[in-house]
Amino acid sequence: MPYSYEFERPALAVDCVVFGLRPSAQDSAALSQPSSRLVVLLIERALQPFEGRWALPGGFVRIDETLDRAAERELVEESGLSIAYLEQLYTFGELKRDPRERVVSVAYFALVNPVEHVLAAGTDAAKAEWFDVSTLPSLAFDHGKIIEVALERLRSKVRYRPIGFGLLPELFTLTQLQKMYETILDRPLDKRNFRKKIASLEFVVATEDTERGVPRRAARLFRFDQAAYDALSRQGFDLELI
Repeated sequence: MPYSYEFERPALAVDCVVFGLRPSAQDSAALSQPSSRLVVLLIERALQPFEGRWALPGGFVRIDETLDRAAERELVEESGLSIAYLEQLYTFGELKRDPRERVVSVAYFALVNPVEHVLAAGTDAAKAEWFDVSTLPSLAFDHGKIIEVALERLRSKVRYRPIGFGLLPELFTLTQLQKMYETILDRPLDKRNFRKKIASLEFVVATEDTERGVPRRAARLFRFDQAAYDALSRQGFDLELI
């Protein structure tokens, strides 16, 4: 005999905050431009409530799936984006955050290189686009607050974990690496001190390759060695990069 619950239950949802890094110059995909900008993935809602408003990719958790699986599914369905790793961010449960009913949402966040992904809106999303985090449109639900919390987590965690490498191409220059940190932290970093610190890190590996097609002396390309970082981390290594 099925168990009967005495109390009402709220609906459970997931929302995904996906950050990317794009050059300020609209006609270039190179992070070696004078500046870059932090962007977040949004979808335009095709259904009520908030039809026509921009929102984070997300939706309700099905009865037969885990939270992680629901986040992965909703992200693919609404934006076409498939990401290998989504990290749980925070649980949002204000009483009137959704006009339909009592909804508790578990938010996830991830970092990707937008150049490597093609967006394709689907299900209840009319569009999927990248937006500069500093100039966001009016958002549905409490998604502005969710992005604020995700941005705070990103700026804190990037100081002691190498998560920012997820925003870069597989091979990158030290200038690209520094600009990535400056964009996330929203402040300049001293070039000499930054490169001195990077030179001491065994998991930022110089390659034999250099930039191509640049109107100046080509810079050496580097790569992030995940295995080397994992080995150091098991030994108690603390990044303290910034």
